[in-house]
Amino acid sequence: MYVITGITGQVGGALANALLEAGKPVRAVVRDEQKGAAWSARGCDVALADMTDADSLAHAFEGAEAVFILPPPEFDPAPDFPEAREVIDAIVAAVARAKPRKIVCLSTIGAQAAQTNLLTQRTLLEDALRRQSIPVTFLRPGWFMENCAWDVDGARGEGVVQSFLQPLDRAIPMVATDDIGLLASKLMQEDWAGVRVVELEGPRRVSPNDIAAAFEEVLGKPVRMEAVPRGTWQALFVSQGMRNPMPRMRMLDGFNEGWIDFENGRAEIVKGTTLLVDVIRRLVTKPQAISLT
Repeated sequence: MYVITGITGQVGGALANALLEAGKPVRAVVRDEQKGAAWSARGCDVALADMTDADSLAHAFEGAEAVFILPPPEFDPAPDFPEAREVIDAIVAAVARAKPRKIVCLSTIGAQAAQTNLLTQRTLLEDALRRQSIPVTFLRPGWFMENCAWDVDGARGEGVVQSFLQPLDRAIPMVATDDIGLLASKLMQEDWAGVRVVELEGPRRVSPNDIAAAFEEVLGKPVRMEAVPRGTWQALFVSQGMRNPMPRMRMLDGFNEGWIDFENGRAEIVKGTTLLVDVIRRLVTKPQAISLT
């Protein structure tokens, strides 16, 4: 049995689709039956569990050939990440009790960074899972291309997209969620010992200006990027309802300053096949925002 947490999201859904197409048995871990109904109709076993409840998670993980761990991201965490720590404690306790054969955990580019930032939630999870004995693979993807969903309205309306990634011509690793799900499916069906890290990006690195160009191609109208000055971020994020914007700001600093990056050399990084323009074409048709990265 291949157990998937986060199956209702885009990465988890792509992973489940790939496993089902390969004829593998899938157990969908969801918080309520309604969310699992569609997967049940496709032949999945459904387990009800909350990511902070070790008992229900242990039950969901029982008899697993492999477990895919995708904790819910906290975009506005309290200081010292108590929300993430509660989830991590439950996951570790559940794994210790259920003893799945192997684990694939969705982590993030830059999980090895020493500087505290929004992605530190994944660093803490990696640290905890490294201390247990079950073989674990940390899948570290780049910035999600689907985060461009936040830019659809600006590109379509005024032809201007506000960018926190700067400078505007600096390319960073980005990847489509479909490619993440496909690679996760492959990894879950492999065997390995101990801990391994697999890093993933798209066919080519992407700058904010590249995003504008992709919107131009899809929308058939001029689109330009506009950098949001660093000095305005805190007040802006607070005005949008954030209580503790510093982790998000430091994550953006990490990408902009280069200390959030892949740990391995470029030759070792797995490359996805989905192009940014194809992701944006889908988002323009049906925009949807997701993810930590």
